[in-house]
Amino acid sequence: MHKIALITGANKGIGYGICKFLGQSGWEIIVGARDEAKALKATNQLRTEGVTVLGWQYINLSDNDSIAKSASEIANKYPDLCLLVNNAGIPGDMAVTSYDSDIKDVAETIQVNYIGTFFLTKSLVPLLAKNQGRIVNITVPSEISPYWHPMAYVASKAAQNAMTGIMAMEFDKKNIPVEIFDIHPGATTTDLNDHYTGPGAHSVDVVGKKIEEVINDGKHHQGEFIELYPIVDEGRD
Repeated sequence: MHKIALITGANKGIGYGICKFLGQSGWEIIVGARDEAKALKATNQLRTEGVTVLGWQYINLSDNDSIAKSASEIANKYPDLCLLVNNAGIPGDMAVTSYDSDIKDVAETIQVNYIGTFFLTKSLVPLLAKNQGRIVNITVPSEISPYWHPMAYVASKAAQNAMTGIMAMEFDKKNIPVEIFDIHPGATTTDLNDHYTGPGAHSVDVVGKKIEEVINDGKHHQGEFIELYPIVDEGRD
């Protein structure tokens, strides 16, 4: 069976880095994205870097109906899929205090980062179980950091972390052959944080390579929260 991985939010940032290093380590890659032009550009670039890209898949985590359609297409086109990397997400308004957060912004952030991610994961569990596959969630700690705490984003990721822990427990109890775990990359220089390069920040290549190494380490990580780099004081308010 081929080693086939679907990475969401794969056309840029951490998602692109994961595609690059997983692909260079022998995985066949499906680029999950919302924008066709950006997905095709990423696909072409990845191929120049020696990555086998099977194609791109439309995934819009803000639209549950389209998620259902995308999951069905994935099962039909890629029956050997054995790795889902839930990387796609939106930042929400990271500049606003918790008590000034706009409810629309909070709802949209939770929809994409938790509800949409949950629905895609739920929809692909039967296929991943058939292939004894894995689910990797790119996330942040649930614990509140005094240094960095955008409420909508952290709340959405805390819900995703709860999903990981509960699914891991129930996969084991029900003898479902799927492994699920979290990876916290730490501050990474991407457009999600306005290309922050201050204390604690690492490049997409550094983070992408480390994530690839965890995925390929041959260990059993069921239910684990793996922190690559901790949140540090960035000197922000």
